[in-house]
Amino acid sequence: MGKAGDLFKSSDWKKEKHVPVIECPDEVVSEEIFPVKISLGKEIAHPNTTEHHIRWIQVFFKPNGEGFPCQVGNFEFTAHGESTKGVNAGSVYTNHSVTTELKINASGTLYAMAYCNIHGLWENTKSIAIK
Repeated sequence: MGKAGDLFKSSDWKKEKHVPVIECPDEVVSEEIFPVKISLGKEIAHPNTTEHHIRWIQVFFKPNGEGFPCQVGNFEFTAHGESTKGVNAGSVYTNHSVTTELKINASGTLYAMAYCNIHGLWENTKSIAIK
Protein backbone atom coordinates (compact mmCIF):
# COMPACT_ATOMS: atom_id res chain seq x y z
CA MET A 1 0.00 0.00 0.00
CA GLY A 2 1.35 3.40 -0.95
CA LYS A 3 1.38 6.63 1.01
CA ALA A 4 -0.58 9.78 0.20
CA GLY A 5 2.64 11.60 -0.67
CA ASP A 6 3.25 9.06 -3.44
CA LEU A 7 0.18 10.42 -5.25
CA PHE A 8 1.73 13.86 -5.83
CA LYS A 9 3.74 14.76 -8.90
CA SER A 10 6.26 17.56 -9.10
CA SER A 11 8.39 19.14 -11.78
CA ASP A 12 9.82 22.48 -12.89
CA TRP A 13 6.85 24.84 -13.30
CA LYS A 14 8.59 26.46 -16.27
CA LYS A 15 8.28 23.17 -18.19
CA GLU A 16 5.08 21.66 -16.72
CA LYS A 17 1.70 23.44 -16.73
CA HIS A 18 0.33 21.54 -13.70
CA VAL A 19 2.91 22.58 -11.10
CA PRO A 20 1.75 25.33 -8.71
CA VAL A 21 3.84 28.49 -8.96
CA ILE A 22 4.45 30.15 -5.57
CA GLU A 23 5.19 33.87 -5.79
CA CYS A 24 6.16 35.65 -2.58
CA PRO A 25 9.25 37.24 -1.05
CA ASP A 26 12.18 34.97 -0.15
CA GLU A 27 12.57 36.92 3.10
CA VAL A 28 9.95 38.69 5.20
CA VAL A 29 9.87 40.68 8.41
CA SER A 30 8.49 38.73 11.36
CA GLU A 31 4.79 39.48 12.03
CA GLU A 32 4.47 41.68 8.89
CA ILE A 33 1.71 40.82 6.42
CA PHE A 34 2.92 39.87 2.94
CA PRO A 35 1.18 38.64 -0.23
CA VAL A 36 1.40 35.09 -1.58
CA LYS A 37 0.19 34.26 -5.08
CA ILE A 38 -0.34 30.68 -6.22
CA SER A 39 -1.09 30.00 -9.87
CA LEU A 40 -0.74 27.33 -12.54
CA GLY A 41 0.33 27.64 -16.12
CA LYS A 42 2.56 30.69 -15.74
CA GLU A 43 4.91 29.65 -18.56
CA ILE A 44 2.72 27.05 -20.31
CA ALA A 45 -0.99 27.78 -20.13
CA HIS A 46 -3.20 25.21 -18.44
CA PRO A 47 -6.64 24.70 -20.04
CA ASN A 48 -9.70 25.88 -18.19
CA THR A 49 -12.49 23.96 -19.87
CA THR A 50 -15.33 21.76 -18.76
CA GLU A 51 -13.27 18.73 -19.81
CA HIS A 52 -9.85 19.78 -18.42
CA HIS A 53 -9.42 22.15 -15.48
CA ILE A 54 -7.90 22.78 -12.06
CA ARG A 55 -10.43 22.04 -9.31
CA TRP A 56 -8.55 23.35 -6.26
CA ILE A 57 -5.35 24.72 -4.76
CA GLN A 58 -4.36 24.14 -1.12
CA VAL A 59 -1.60 26.01 0.69
CA PHE A 60 0.21 25.05 3.90
CA PHE A 61 3.07 26.58 5.90
CA LYS A 62 5.46 24.49 7.98
CA PRO A 63 7.69 26.47 10.35
CA ASN A 64 11.23 25.16 10.66
CA GLY A 65 11.55 22.91 13.70
CA GLU A 66 7.79 22.35 14.05
CA GLY A 67 6.24 18.91 13.81
CA PHE A 68 3.46 19.64 11.35
CA PRO A 69 2.25 22.29 8.88
CA CYS A 70 -0.61 24.76 9.33
CA GLN A 71 -3.19 25.12 6.59
CA VAL A 72 -3.15 28.60 5.05
CA GLY A 73 -6.08 28.11 2.71
CA ASN A 74 -8.19 25.84 0.58
CA PHE A 75 -9.30 27.47 -2.67
CA GLU A 76 -11.89 25.80 -4.92
CA PHE A 77 -12.58 26.68 -8.55
CA THR A 78 -16.05 25.53 -9.48
CA ALA A 79 -17.05 27.20 -12.75
CA HIS A 80 -15.46 25.74 -15.89
CA GLY A 81 -17.91 26.67 -18.62
CA GLU A 82 -20.54 24.09 -17.76
CA SER A 83 -24.02 24.95 -18.96
CA THR A 84 -27.37 23.44 -19.81
CA LYS A 85 -26.48 24.53 -23.36
CA GLY A 86 -23.52 22.10 -23.33
CA VAL A 87 -19.87 21.89 -22.41
CA ASN A 88 -17.88 25.14 -22.56
CA ALA A 89 -21.07 27.06 -23.31
CA GLY A 90 -21.39 28.63 -19.87
CA SER A 91 -21.06 32.28 -19.08
CA VAL A 92 -18.43 31.99 -16.30
CA TYR A 93 -15.03 30.40 -15.84
CA THR A 94 -13.02 30.67 -12.62
CA ASN A 95 -9.28 31.13 -13.09
CA HIS A 96 -6.86 28.80 -11.32
CA SER A 97 -4.97 31.53 -9.47
CA VAL A 98 -5.28 32.87 -5.94
CA THR A 99 -3.63 35.64 -3.95
CA THR A 100 -3.77 35.65 -0.18
CA GLU A 101 -1.92 37.45 2.59
CA LEU A 102 -0.33 36.07 5.70
CA LYS A 103 2.23 36.80 8.38
CA ILE A 104 4.70 34.43 9.96
CA ASN A 105 7.03 34.64 12.94
CA ALA A 106 9.40 31.82 12.00
CA SER A 107 11.26 30.78 8.89
CA GLY A 108 9.77 27.79 7.12
CA THR A 109 8.35 26.32 3.94
CA LEU A 110 5.21 27.04 1.95
CA TYR A 111 3.59 24.00 0.32
CA ALA A 112 1.19 24.43 -2.59
CA MET A 113 -0.87 21.56 -3.98
CA ALA A 114 -3.24 21.55 -6.93
CA TYR A 115 -5.66 19.04 -8.41
CA CYS A 116 -6.22 18.68 -12.16
CA ASN A 117 -9.34 16.69 -13.02
CA ILE A 118 -7.38 14.72 -15.66
CA HIS A 119 -3.74 14.69 -14.49
CA GLY A 120 -4.16 14.38 -10.72
CA LEU A 121 -2.27 15.93 -7.82
CA TRP A 122 0.72 18.28 -8.18
CA GLU A 123 2.89 20.03 -5.61
CA ASN A 124 5.58 22.65 -5.17
CA THR A 125 7.39 24.23 -2.22
CA LYS A 126 9.14 27.49 -1.42
CA SER A 127 11.28 28.40 1.58
CA ILE A 128 10.68 31.71 3.34
CA ALA A 129 13.15 33.18 5.80
CA ILE A 130 12.63 35.76 8.53
CA LYS A 131 14.90 38.81 8.06
